[in-house]
Amino acid sequence: MGHKPRIAESPSVRLLDLKDKSKSYFIVASVEVGNTTTKCILTATDLEAGKTKMITKTVSMTRDVRLPKPGEEVFGKTLNGVELTRESVGELVRDTLLGAVKKANLDIETDIHFVVRSTGVVAGFDSPDEVGEFIKALADGCLLAGVPPNRMTPPMSITNIPDRFRKYSKLEKVIFDGAVASVTPPVGATGVEIVANEMEGELATAGIKEGAKWVDVDFRNPCISMDFGTTLDGRIISPDLPYARTIGNFCGYAGAIPDAIIKGTGLVDPDKGTALDISDSKPLGGLSLRFKSKMIREYAERILEYIVIEKVPKGRKRYGSVPVNSEAADAIKVVLIGCDVGNNGSDMDKLSELGAEIYEKHNLKVLFAVIDEVMGRVVQQLIKVAQDEGLVFEDTAVGVTGRAGISGNKPKLILKYLHELGINSNIEEHVVFVDDGLARGAAVMARCMNSLGTTFNPLGGHRGGKCILGQRIKLQNK
Repeated sequence: MGHKPRIAESPSVRLLDLKDKSKSYFIVASVEVGNTTTKCILTATDLEAGKTKMITKTVSMTRDVRLPKPGEEVFGKTLNGVELTRESVGELVRDTLLGAVKKANLDIETDIHFVVRSTGVVAGFDSPDEVGEFIKALADGCLLAGVPPNRMTPPMSITNIPDRFRKYSKLEKVIFDGAVASVTPPVGATGVEIVANEMEGELATAGIKEGAKWVDVDFRNPCISMDFGTTLDGRIISPDLPYARTIGNFCGYAGAIPDAIIKGTGLVDPDKGTALDISDSKPLGGLSLRFKSKMIREYAERILEYIVIEKVPKGRKRYGSVPVNSEAADAIKVVLIGCDVGNNGSDMDKLSELGAEIYEKHNLKVLFAVIDEVMGRVVQQLIKVAQDEGLVFEDTAVGVTGRAGISGNKPKLILKYLHELGINSNIEEHVVFVDDGLARGAAVMARCMNSLGTTFNPLGGHRGGKCILGQRIKLQNK
């Protein structure tokens, strides 16, 4: 009997409720510029219940960002080589944000209470400075869209929080001290120094914590989060109280793996094409899947021969094209676990060749079935490395988000392979799959910055435990 995955999808909220000033909806805009897609997702958190609902989403392809104009400085590229300038990124963010707000029939000045911006475009960068330039470009775009600066930073006092939200804020009891959903970032480093997409991992972790509430999975600490966007990010979290530590980071390739396989079919642009371009193919199922299962596994094994999953070796400055600092991670006892294809993508063309072979000899459905099998095994191997490093505890929960981890038959296969590892006796109660983890994480981060927690429905603390507000107050009073 197969395992049934718990997939969290939030309900939408009515415009009428959002406009009702008597209701306690805290509206957050999450703007994310990724290697493949640029999104703006609007969420509304009911502060009475502590649950987040979706308002609307706009998605565009990052490759469609305008070309650099004369005089503009190119500060970085996406994984597919799309050149970026501070001005072009700013305009992309502005248009994406305004498009989402307009689609929702909201006003950016009166209806949007907080804006959180993030980027996954780090794999094509050469230095942390370029990541910093990208963060500035994201802020530029929000300002161009008309977002007041104070809606992107933590409030200095309770008087900076809108009147109708003040009764929900714990700001007079605890201040925002950098911990998001009771997890502190790697101590002694900025995050960029360890792995360039640290913020993505932080948001994904927080977002999975929120999404898990919709399917009754307690995804508090200790936990493991994995975000399978184009690049891999995520965290391994300790069971400490009141704040857990980040004891592991994931980095390298994720969605770039199926993208490379799909490029071999000739159905997408050989340079900028992605699996998303043809991802509407329905998964292979039933008798067809069972009949071809042996062949699918054999192809998956051939692909996995080129995929390297390991603790990032000391001395590496880049892993899976993502800038890392293995020495800094080692110094503060954070284990970096990476997923590469060859050496920084050197064998991506091998994946494309195998993709071409599968498509020519079989069909697209078989190809997607192979991709599902590959990604299921990738998750298994990543968790296996964490196990071997002593980072998986008896009550560790596992959360997966991102297109290359939750689409097709991947959730079922991931449950199957995690069950084989024996990490939990009842695997369904410990593993959750969440859509739009980053956007959910943005809503959580905004709440944390404004101390808008719910003691009866906490996001922080230990699995099965109580709210940690009292422990936080004691800690900060010291």
